[in-house]
Amino acid sequence: MRVGFCLQSAHALCQGAYDYKQVLRHSILFYEAQRSGRLPSDQKVTWRKDSALNDKGEQGEDLTGGYYDAGDFVKFGFPMAYTTTVLAWGMVDYEVGYSSAGALDDGRKALKWATDYLLKAHTDLTEFYGQVGRGDVDHARWGRPEDMTMERPAYKIDPSPPGSDLAIETAAALAAPSIVFKYVDPNYSNNLLTHAKQLFDFANNYRGKYSDWITGARNFYGSWDYRDELVWAAAWLYRATNDMTYLTTAESLYNEFGLVYWFGVISWDNKVTGVQVLLAKLTAKQEYKDSIKGYMDYLLNDQQKTPKGLLFLDEWGSLRLAANAALIMLQAAGLGLNPTSYCQFAKTQIDYILGDAGRSFVRGFGNNPPTHPHHRSSSCPPLDGTQDWRVLGLSCRFVCLSVGALVGGPDLNDNYVDDRSDYIHNEVATDYNAGFQSAVAALVALGY
Repeated sequence: MRVGFCLQSAHALCQGAYDYKQVLRHSILFYEAQRSGRLPSDQKVTWRKDSALNDKGEQGEDLTGGYYDAGDFVKFGFPMAYTTTVLAWGMVDYEVGYSSAGALDDGRKALKWATDYLLKAHTDLTEFYGQVGRGDVDHARWGRPEDMTMERPAYKIDPSPPGSDLAIETAAALAAPSIVFKYVDPNYSNNLLTHAKQLFDFANNYRGKYSDWITGARNFYGSWDYRDELVWAAAWLYRATNDMTYLTTAESLYNEFGLVYWFGVISWDNKVTGVQVLLAKLTAKQEYKDSIKGYMDYLLNDQQKTPKGLLFLDEWGSLRLAANAALIMLQAAGLGLNPTSYCQFAKTQIDYILGDAGRSFVRGFGNNPPTHPHHRSSSCPPLDGTQDWRVLGLSCRFVCLSVGALVGGPDLNDNYVDDRSDYIHNEVATDYNAGFQSAVAALVALGY
């Protein structure tokens, strides 16, 4: 990452108004609040305890661990894998930011909590468990994960019901962290790569959308297409292995699928801008730079924004998409593309989240942060499981500090109400923090 572009051309214009290092430490701590399974002795979020210790596959395979998705307790494999890839991306390119903030050890632990689980879920060469728990049953109960008593079935993909997007995003989610652990734990890094390669072959040979088969995910994380994930994972495998076969595959599939004509900010279901940045970084080819620059310029100059300046891409989770755009702009600036404008704009988006809009949207940080996020585990004392979530969403007293969690965010007119029952604007989620976390790491690395 050529951080000098931002430092030389934009640093003097936009000194940091916020303690980004503290934000980085808080944001990564949120992942401890989302841990499932038996918690380690060095757990810092001490109000969370062991939970979901009986998560198993169809043949009794151990599926404990991993992360709860959001304010609920389903383990959705597709967004968990995306979250892991984007967190690893930030640690690969902005390790100096983590080190400077004193967050590198916690960052690696957050990654490993995810990758340990993803390795467990890959139970055979062509078999992967992509979900534990049922969204409809889970969402009908408001309570702590430690008190769950409902059945938590597990759902898998294999050659007969394939799921290329799920398998291949998991391949990326193992390949990218393998770079993080390459010199820290070489044996573990090699194991991650072995599974990443196997999952890549599985996804490429048996193609299909995972949510066509794991139908319980369809209403929550239904996949639009799997082709962008195939290119995304091939690029990450090349970056992790230097095996030209993967780069050749990535470029060939990119052209075959016509990804140059696809648009959208990176998210759990859209990897195109991430693909273009990676291919530009790996090949230095102008065609990839032109594609990413064209879309970033559109976001900068033409995309709708709120009166206070938030890049507005969707009502649901408006802040996570703005943060994801900030990450891509900082990556593009590192490629030498409009560094002054892109760095400046990326910083305005992060600063909006941290307080420039008049309040903070990060739990436990800054001025008037959210105190009632839509987040079951941090809002409820032990319950008997019979209370209605709509009542508790309004009346249950807040008992635990969910530090570092980024809420969904305001509407198009900057309106936001700190209401626990409003899951569109006030839920927290692992994928919300992922791009935000990596964008903040970039700002720290750049010296803001």
